[in-house]
Amino acid sequence: MSPTPGSILRIESYKHDQSLHRSWDKTTLIHTSDAVVIAGNDRVKVTEADGREWRTREPAICTFGRGQWFNTIAMIRDDGIYYYCNIGSPFSLKGNFLSYIDYDLDVKVFPDMTYSILDEEEFRMHSEQMNYPPFVVERVRTALDDVLQWVRLRRGPFQSGFVQRWYERYQLVRQDEE
Repeated sequence: MSPTPGSILRIESYKHDQSLHRSWDKTTLIHTSDAVVIAGNDRVKVTEADGREWRTREPAICTFGRGQWFNTIAMIRDDGIYYYCNIGSPFSLKGNFLSYIDYDLDVKVFPDMTYSILDEEEFRMHSEQMNYPPFVVERVRTALDDVLQWVRLRRGPFQSGFVQRWYERYQLVRQDEE
């Protein structure tokens, strides 16, 4: 049975070698369709592969497009919306468990829509260490280009009003839980 809005999801990212990379313990499902899964969290506990734990500092809206090789975390801060875009495999949603493979490259997008590409060296190192197949390297590079194009075109989660609209829905869904 598929989770419904208000369901609590556990999100886990893995590395290509199937080792656990990071997990988020409680993320609230806001919307699911054939095209996308949208969820929200606030001060959620994150556990790293080495067992270190920390909490996020602000509310966030997470967007997972079906079949996409990236996902976005829009962090709502006092000075604007910051995005952290993980380049990774398309996600899998089984019950209340969402997972994907993290392929190292990330894009941090600032409120003014400027951006930084992160972890290129980590991607090169892991692609050699874990022997990423050529099609994976190609998909990762294409996904990076896709994210940058979406930012430039203000598409998907980068559209004006997108994060605010889903954050309002998240707050309503959370109220229904309480």
